[in-house]
Parts: sequence; structure tokens; C-alpha cells
Amino acid sequence: MNTPSEAPSPLPVLAPHEGWHVLHLFYHIDRSQWDLLTADEQVRAKTNLAKLIQEIRATPQTQLLTFSVLTPKADMAFMLLTPDLQTANALEKRLTLALGTDILVPAYSYLSMTEWTEYVTSDDEQSQKITSEKGFQPGTPEHAAEMETFHKYLAKYRQDRLYPNMPDWPVFCFYPMSKRRNDGNNWYATDYTERRRLMGGHAITGRKYHGKVRQLITGSTGLDLYEWGVTLFAHNTSDIKAIVYEMRFDEVSARFAEFGDFYIGIQLPLDELFRRQML
Repeated sequence: MNTPSEAPSPLPVLAPHEGWHVLHLFYHIDRSQWDLLTADEQVRAKTNLAKLIQEIRATPQTQLLTFSVLTPKADMAFMLLTPDLQTANALEKRLTLALGTDILVPAYSYLSMTEWTEYVTSDDEQSQKITSEKGFQPGTPEHAAEMETFHKYLAKYRQDRLYPNMPDWPVFCFYPMSKRRNDGNNWYATDYTERRRLMGGHAITGRKYHGKVRQLITGSTGLDLYEWGVTLFAHNTSDIKAIVYEMRFDEVSARFAEFGDFYIGIQLPLDELFRRQML
């Protein structure tokens, strides 16, 4: 046990081998508790949350986004990305209490991690594709240049998956999902080659919305109820609705996908978020 003169031992860093932890936090605002505060206490509470958000955003390798949530499922939400689970846990507790005890009431939460995909094109496959589609033979300068372009694309794609820079686009959508393992459609009993083919068709649909929808897929197997979290950003709800609808016709979704609740929000600066919530 530490004596008063002793500093506490530093906590171990709980960071994954690669990628970041991702927390989606949704809250109701207890108006009865908020209205018990005096005007000065309300100002101090909002200032406290604003300072905390600034502190979090100044933390290395950490991002925090703020949302006003549509429908009574929740009032406001945060999306926190940070590598160390210790940091994620500490910041989550501070956010929950930032406006005062019992004012932000948790409505829903989801823990996941950024992750790489196992369905990436290999060097051999890309080499064969270059030869078959462009006629460039391995060992030629043209083939080498094409492979270099492929490697640069793959490096950026990996960076974007594991260490994403989240956009400031206004429309936000989050939902969890899993793959079926029943009714004769067991994703985990399906051959890798077939799973990869199915995911390839899904990717083709996603590319149609390049520049319209930004998508982040995070893994949550063993961390939360579902197996993945899907976060979408867009400039309007039409594109969110369209991409989710179209992807449901992809075989991988039609046969294997199971979805949780959808949460829709608007990404707002904190001053407007306060006004929107009438705080």
C-alpha cells in the first residue's frame, strides 16, 4: 500500500500491437438534475466539459468527436479513438461526469478496435492482374512501376484502417453487426476463398460511394456484443441510406449479416451542441 509520501506506481500501457481502441458513447441528459444547478453552476459545468474536450483532443494519437443524436435513443454522443485502454477508460469516466453527477446518463456504448483486413490482395495476385490486364511482364520496368503504385496504395489503405483521421462531415451513423453462424449460413465454416470473393463484391459496392461516404470498420469480437462496429460519415442522410440499402443486396450481407440498432447523429462544435441540447 502506498504511503502519503509515495507516488503511485505507473500503470501499464494497454495498447494493442497495432491500431487504436474506439469507444462510441451515447448519453441522455437528465434535465431534472441539470435544472437543479444554478446558472453559475451550469456555466461551470459547460466550461468543465469544454476544457476536458480540449484536453482530450490535445492527447497524442487521440481523437474525440461530438454529436447531437437524432431520435430519443440518446441526446448526445462522443466517439473516442486512442491507443491505450487505460487512457480510454479514464477519459470515458471523466466525460460521463463532466457536466456533474447524474446529468449525463449512459444510453448506449460500444467498444471496438481499428483493425486490418485479411481479405487484401497479395503481391502474387496483383502481379498476375497487371500481366493479364496490362500485358506487363514481371521483371520489366512497367511491371515494377505498377507494383510500386500498388504498394503505395496498400500502405495508405493500411494506415487509414489502423490509424484513421476521422472527417468533420456532418452526418454520422453507427451500427454494430455480426456474421451469421446458423441457418446453413455459417460465415466461420465458409472457405476463405469464398469469403474473400463475397467481401470483394461488398467492396465494389462501397467504392461507388467514394467521396460521398467515409466508412470505418472496427473489430469487436470478444470486446462487445457484436463482432464489428460500422461508423459512417456523409454530407447528407440520403447517401447513408443508399449505401446501407444497396449493400444489403450484396450476397455477403443478404446471407450472413446481422445488424444491431442504428444511431444517427450530427457532428457539431461544442457551442452549437450546447445550444441544440438547450444547456
